[in-house]
Amino acid sequence: MPEEVILLLGSNVGRRVRRLRDGVAAIARGVTIGRMSRMYAGEPSGRANQPWYLNIAVRGETDFAPDALLQFVKRIEAEAGRKTGARWGPRELDIDIILMGNRVVREPHLAIPHPQMSVRRFCLVPVAEIAPEVPVPPGGETVRDLLEACRDPLEVSPL
Repeated sequence: MPEEVILLLGSNVGRRVRRLRDGVAAIARGVTIGRMSRMYAGEPSGRANQPWYLNIAVRGETDFAPDALLQFVKRIEAEAGRKTGARWGPRELDIDIILMGNRVVREPHLAIPHPQMSVRRFCLVPVAEIAPEVPVPPGGETVRDLLEACRDPLEVSPL
C-alpha cells in the first residue's frame, strides 16, 4: 500500500533550476507526486561563503520502504553529479526524506522525520506550503506549528 512521503530537494551548484526540475522528474519514476511547492532561495546553513540554495518540497506517495527510498534518492543525486565532500558544502543536488507517513526511523544511515527539519527555515517554508497540517511524529506538532516556532534567522524567499 502506498505511503505518503515529503521530500526536499536543494541545489546551489551550476544550473540550479534545471537540476531541481530534473530531480523532480527523476523522483516521479518512484513517487507519485501530488503537490510541489514553489521554488525558494535560501541562505546556506552551516557553512558560509557558498552560493544560496534553491529548494523545492515535493509531497507524494510511494511503495518504497524507507531504505529503498533512501537508495532511490541517492541514485538520483549521483546521476545529477553530486560529489561527496565536506558536510554542509556546495551540492549539485541534495534530496532529503523529510517525512514518511507517521514513521519514526532512527538508524545510523537514515533518520525520519529529518532530525534538523524543525530548526531549518529553508526546509519548513516549502514543506509548510504543501503540507501545513501534516503532523510530525512522534510529538504530533504540525509542520505549520514547527514553522511558527522556528528561530532560524536565515533568509528564505519564494522565487
